[in-house]
Amino acid sequence: MHAAVVRSFDRPPRYEEFATPKETAGHDLLDVLAAGLHPRVRSGANGTHYTSDAQLPLIPGVDGVGRHPDGRCVYFVAGDDVPGTMAEQALVDPRRAVPLPEHADPVVIAAAMNPAMSSWVALRRRVPFRRGQSVLVLGATGNAGRMAVQIARHLGAARIVAAGRDRRRLDLLTGLGATDVVALTGDPAAAADRLGTAAADVDVVIDYTWGAPSALAIPALVTRRAERSAPLDWIQIGSTAGQDITLPSYVLRAANLRIMGSGQGSVTAAGIVAELPSLIAELAAGTLTADAHPVPLAQVEQAWAAHAEPGRRIVLTPAPH
Repeated sequence: MHAAVVRSFDRPPRYEEFATPKETAGHDLLDVLAAGLHPRVRSGANGTHYTSDAQLPLIPGVDGVGRHPDGRCVYFVAGDDVPGTMAEQALVDPRRAVPLPEHADPVVIAAAMNPAMSSWVALRRRVPFRRGQSVLVLGATGNAGRMAVQIARHLGAARIVAAGRDRRRLDLLTGLGATDVVALTGDPAAAADRLGTAAADVDVVIDYTWGAPSALAIPALVTRRAERSAPLDWIQIGSTAGQDITLPSYVLRAANLRIMGSGQGSVTAAGIVAELPSLIAELAAGTLTADAHPVPLAQVEQAWAAHAEPGRRIVLTPAPH
């Protein structure tokens, strides 16, 4: 088969011939229709993701849409012990696969599931989120942040504060459910003050930035809360602004701040898969929208260098065979 193959963590994957995986007990061999080029895929391919085992060569890709020989299509999440999904064929554990409605667009599903899953799982599995609560999305102008705004609205958030650096994309989020937007531009301390004023009393923070923005935002929110004993669930999902933060100890004593993560390990694989059918149903129905850009798998090197604009997700599509 042909696949995107990583032979060095310093170079993008190349389109090459690669041995077709052999079907085994517990895994089905499916034709891959579409696989999203997510930030998680990039970090896996360059060896920086926390789950990387540094073994080469590898086929990147963590999820995709596949087709059974009888024509049935599924969305699936790749296991850690099988090649990735950016190939003409992939091994799929049926326990990690969910059937797709007939009208579902494979490219849209492949583009949207990974970024949407982060906030969907976080709000449904990591915190006791209730309709009528309020949410801050920190880093709202990327794919995952854009989906988080839509998902918070869909799950019943009464108020959604969207914060990010791209003013143009922030303004577009009001049409997707954001009730307030905060531009994190200019002086970082001033930006944190604006954020603290706008989002002081939210119930949940979905954080895709971490790093300096989060280090400044946490004290800014904590010190402005009207009722500091009210729970503030801070869910760390992404780290686009840095892997580490430094916090003054008082913020953990001065408010009911609960910092947690959401991702592989903090939620079981079974728990994640259990959330997929309902999310797929919303995407297939058009309740949640995604901007997908299909690119032939043969052009993986060019796609890797393209870095699609924020809000658009590149999806690699193997040629029909």
